Amino acid sequence: MLDRLASWLRPAAPPVSLDASRIAPLNERLAAMDARGRLAWAWETFGTRAAIGTSFQPAGIAILHLAKTSGLPLPAFTLDTGLLFRETIDLKCSLQDELGIVVESVVPELDLPSQARLHGDRLWERNPDLCCELRKVRPLARRLRTLDLWITGLRRDAAAGRADVPILAEAARDDGTPVWKLNPLADWTRDQVWDHLRRHRLPHNVLHDRGYRSIGCSVCTRATPEGGDERGGRWPGFDKTECGLHTRLARPRG
Repeated sequence: MLDRLASWLRPAAPPVSLDASRIAPLNERLAAMDARGRLAWAWETFGTRAAIGTSFQPAGIAILHLAKTSGLPLPAFTLDTGLLFRETIDLKCSLQDELGIVVESVVPELDLPSQARLHGDRLWERNPDLCCELRKVRPLARRLRTLDLWITGLRRDAAAGRADVPILAEAARDDGTPVWKLNPLADWTRDQVWDHLRRHRLPHNVLHDRGYRSIGCSVCTRATPEGGDERGGRWPGFDKTECGLHTRLARPRG
């Protein structure tokens, strides 16, 4: 009991030296582990300097559940853009109750009325890249300054542009300083993720039952037919499938 309590009270680990030469052997080691082992490595190595970032997609829900049931009190956060579906907000509340966790809401510096005054109303319809920058990329940048490891739900089979996602990457924050990025479910398939949710009777976003395969902001997400790219319903009408979190922030260095 005392050992378990000590684990939960573990302070933030000191910053970990980020040496690119360690990436390949660490990836090889992590590839031989299951997802629980990868999360345990994150906690043992980084303590509370590691955190799970989630938008409550099925993979993120699986990661939160794996961490909780493995006794790993990894902090968790979500980017609350102020434009999320009501169903997403309801799911956050359900998950916090179900798992007995708190998911921190990271919010933009500008509320929606302030953004409209500065950049015009309904910015997402005219310049979705700038809207994502203001409401997602910059808030994440602030949060990453407090971390050495960002844990994400990226999977290789989610989209063509993610086919080479590694389990562990050395990446860069917005100011160029290094940060680790762990994708513990990189080698999981969509079916594996959903099997995990069903097996453990975990809640999911009810929008998935209405044809939404990947869920972001309510103003930029549409339902899509089965098959094809999971992210095909994001930013309809624009040549855009990424908000910038994984392409502009914490992107591979070099």
